[in-house]
Amino acid sequence: MSLAPRAVLVHRTTEYEELLARHGTHGQAAFFLAGRGRSIDEVALRHHRTQQALTDVAAAVPLQWRRSRVERRDLDRFLFGPEDVVIVVGQDGLVANAAKYLSGQPVVGIDTDPGRNPGVLVRHRARDAAALLRSAAAPGAQVDSLTMVEAVADDTQRLIALNEIYLGPPGHQTARYHLTADGAPRAEAQASSGVLVGTGTGATGWLRSLWLERGSELSLPAPSDPRLLWFVREAWPSPATGTSLVAGELGRGQGLELTVESDRLVVFGDGMESDALELTWGQTVRLGVCATSLRLAV
Repeated sequence: MSLAPRAVLVHRTTEYEELLARHGTHGQAAFFLAGRGRSIDEVALRHHRTQQALTDVAAAVPLQWRRSRVERRDLDRFLFGPEDVVIVVGQDGLVANAAKYLSGQPVVGIDTDPGRNPGVLVRHRARDAAALLRSAAAPGAQVDSLTMVEAVADDTQRLIALNEIYLGPPGHQTARYHLTADGAPRAEAQASSGVLVGTGTGATGWLRSLWLERGSELSLPAPSDPRLLWFVREAWPSPATGTSLVAGELGRGQGLELTVESDRLVVFGDGMESDALELTWGQTVRLGVCATSLRLAV
């Protein structure tokens, strides 16, 4: 007997809730913001919009479905099931935060603040949740398959991300490693601020910033393209380190391999530094196109 679908609502603590947790009361929070030239009214309004959207989406879940709810900071401890339909209620970045913990479940993005969010990943309104949930759970649901990037270490640690994966030092030190890229004529020892590998979805953010800064002739991928771009940040030339391999492209089946030559490097995706892989001397990590895509409801 098959299980009924489970609706999983993903959300994050609002700025208003964070202010109350820090200052104790609405009045104290208002006083704090006023001293910095801000009004608590706008913050409270966004909070109420988010809460109303969560209420509306919860009410739209079919009665026979199971349901659950998870906050952003608890995503790394939440167990998603194959029958889940994931509803992300918030900003575009929250979809990326959730994506790394999924394995093909359909995702519905609900924008809680239209006009303020770009709406690239949270494409829908709470009022449309009922129809979207039914459609997402149906066979042959209409979704965009968005390419993801993965990092796999030689000790089987694995990390996936929707926008980008960054490998570098945990602080402001220098990352030292040996870099090999499929298709490149040679490997190279490098010292840099780290390496970024990004997708077409990430091409609207950090990846695009590096691409523009370099004046790169590489074409940015579209979100569904099975193609990644990578850039080395601030590579340092020295007698022992080079700067000839600082950017490139990876197709499906191709990889970028780094062997660590520092005491400690970290690998994290989509800004989630709290959920990072840690690598040390001699360890190798390979980055490339992930076999799993994010299935985002259209």
